[in-house]
Amino acid sequence: MRIIALLKSLFTSPPRVTPGEAAARVSTGTTLLIDVREPGEWAHGIARDAALLPLSDLTGRRTTWTAFLEEVRGRELLVYCAVGSRAALAAKILTAEGHRAAATGGLSDWARAGWPVVQPPR
Repeated sequence: MRIIALLKSLFTSPPRVTPGEAAARVSTGTTLLIDVREPGEWAHGIARDAALLPLSDLTGRRTTWTAFLEEVRGRELLVYCAVGSRAALAAKILTAEGHRAAATGGLSDWARAGWPVVQPPR
């Protein structure tokens, strides 16, 4: 089933939300922010309050994504990466699977919107 959703997602445009609008939604506590970069990229900083879930796990074995998605079912998911392309793919996959998800661009977009960039938890 995931393969069909993945293929379907390649031919659709992902929903998009600007970092400024996304920050307002995340601040309410009802929307979740997700960093889909790979673990080695997180060392350079993450958007405050972001869940760290790599795209490679979403498109692969889902060792972290499966439990996360079950736990947050029904909540809006906003994803970002380094520049936006992986976030767009993640948003398309999640939307194709029935989740409310949108791409929010890259980490630098978040920083320009005034959202704090912090060091990831150790």
